[in-house]
Amino acid sequence: MDKLEAMRVFIEVAECKSFVAASRKLDVSAPAVTRSIAQFETTLGVRLFNRTTRHVRLTDSGARFYEDAKRILEDVDQTVAAISGSYAEPKGVLSITAPVLFGEIHVTPILTEYLQQNPSVSVRAVFYDRIGNLLDEGLDIAIRIGHLKDSSIYAIPVGSVHRVLCASPIYLEKHGTPSHPSDLSNHQIIQASTVEPSTTWEFESSTGKESAKIIPRLRCSQNGAAIAAARQGFGITRLMSYQVGEELKNGSLTRILRDHETKPLPVSIIHLEGRQAHAKIRSFIDLAVARLRSNPYIDHC
Repeated sequence: MDKLEAMRVFIEVAECKSFVAASRKLDVSAPAVTRSIAQFETTLGVRLFNRTTRHVRLTDSGARFYEDAKRILEDVDQTVAAISGSYAEPKGVLSITAPVLFGEIHVTPILTEYLQQNPSVSVRAVFYDRIGNLLDEGLDIAIRIGHLKDSSIYAIPVGSVHRVLCASPIYLEKHGTPSHPSDLSNHQIIQASTVEPSTTWEFESSTGKESAKIIPRLRCSQNGAAIAAARQGFGITRLMSYQVGEELKNGSLTRILRDHETKPLPVSIIHLEGRQAHAKIRSFIDLAVARLRSNPYIDHC
């Protein structure tokens, strides 16, 4: 059998999660796709997919093979392009995810710049405040905030951010500025649940770690709402430094209890393809690294 063609069929089924959808993209019949996968599994001696009446999902072996097969085919495509005299260029659809406000504030300007530079690429931007699986969700790149647990991904560090406490100058003038985490019990608290879901807030200082129990007057599921309430002078909130960078700069919010902030969280650009990444991925990463490492609202020390 033609192993390269079988790999192409396998990759389409893996990305579409459906034999029928893959057959449409490949412009062949669904039975032909099913036969190709069955023969390929027999040749390899492993099951690549778990099949049910509703779903087609990669097995663990299939997931590992997917990464290798995709790299192999992209190498072949780029080699053919080079031989034919056309250097591999960014093209196709680039899928990227990031936390909501980080994506809106700091990633979107990079995306529009990237699209202006690469007319043969379109972008699917998915912003949400949870950790998604790049392979399962068909994503090329993710911007992650926090320590990474998956050792199979490629990560490029671009800086770090902090959890910060802040309030409006009007609120602090009226209610006073807390000098210790224990003082928070005497203040109105705005809880941004995606940043700080617990009502026990952790702190660190030169004397060690400590915690403070808070009683929120206002709980917000969206960080933008917490920022708006804090700007209006309702109370103290805890957010990520990049989320309120502009407000801290223009003075509409004031950063407090800096000596008690927890350790910074790394910001990373992650992807699955390493040095063999597609040109559309490599070119975006190059631009994003340059822009994020020079971003004034991300720490770079």
